[in-house]
Amino acid sequence: MTETRKGMLAMIGACVIWGLSPLYYKMLAHIPPLEVLAHRTLWSFVLFITILAMRGRLTEMRTALTGWRRVGLFALASAMISTNWFFYIMSIQIGHATEASLGYYIFPLVAVLIGRFGFGEQLARAQWLAVGLAALAVGVLTWGLGVAPWISLILAGSFGAYGAVKKYLPVGPMVSVTIEILFFLPVGLTMLAIQYGSGQGAFGRELWDSALLVFSGPLTATPLILFSAAARRVPMATVGILQYLNPTLQFFCAVAIFGEAFTFWHQIAFGLIWAALALFSVSALRQDRASRRAAMAATGVSAQVRNPESEASAKP
Repeated sequence: MTETRKGMLAMIGACVIWGLSPLYYKMLAHIPPLEVLAHRTLWSFVLFITILAMRGRLTEMRTALTGWRRVGLFALASAMISTNWFFYIMSIQIGHATEASLGYYIFPLVAVLIGRFGFGEQLARAQWLAVGLAALAVGVLTWGLGVAPWISLILAGSFGAYGAVKKYLPVGPMVSVTIEILFFLPVGLTMLAIQYGSGQGAFGRELWDSALLVFSGPLTATPLILFSAAARRVPMATVGILQYLNPTLQFFCAVAIFGEAFTFWHQIAFGLIWAALALFSVSALRQDRASRRAAMAATGVSAQVRNPESEASAKP
């Protein structure tokens, strides 16, 4: 199996888990999002550090943190993913899962822009048109509802930036994510100390709630590892295409299961986003096929250059 295929499978697995996660966070709607975020951080770190210790890989964390540039990149990645976590949890708890799904629909096009301006990936005219349709969708929703979809924009922007930063960190996914969580751990522990110091902590009161909070560890860790593996193996544009599965499942949870309102303005905005994604996908697939044909042609020419007598020997 090629590295690209491994990355694609990893991305699909991450998106399925993320896409169905609203069902989990809805069960924790009675617990403040900051407390849920703190538990995500704590239990994820416990899980990761245990796995690394059992594999004898703790020293890799120290090696990965050599140089201030890497420390800064890890800190930035930690800030981006923590921001994404918080606003996602909050959106589910306050009944804005539809807006969260819109954010992750926008993310692929944000990833495309990051790929273009951050990594020099080329965009066709159709892909630029797709980005324009996405911007129009945000404008329509802002006009219709009277307020910008800030949750959507924050989720798309923070996750896009997170994926871009990961490109600059040549560190294995397990070690990378553990360090990112470690950077936010002091903040999370401070949150829990304040919460429990005031007698308002949820952990330990009800067995079900406590179990759900502990489960936030593996629920968080698994897709993060998969996404880290995918981000380093496939182009940002491909990451964007595979990401469609995540918001589609979130949208299903929001509208079909949670019964959130899907207004006329939402219908127009989502229609524009879906059209943009369809347009971009078709264009990306054409580019991919063209690049494959060019690569095959180049391989054939290269083989003939290495063996110029092969063509002559094949003639009668």
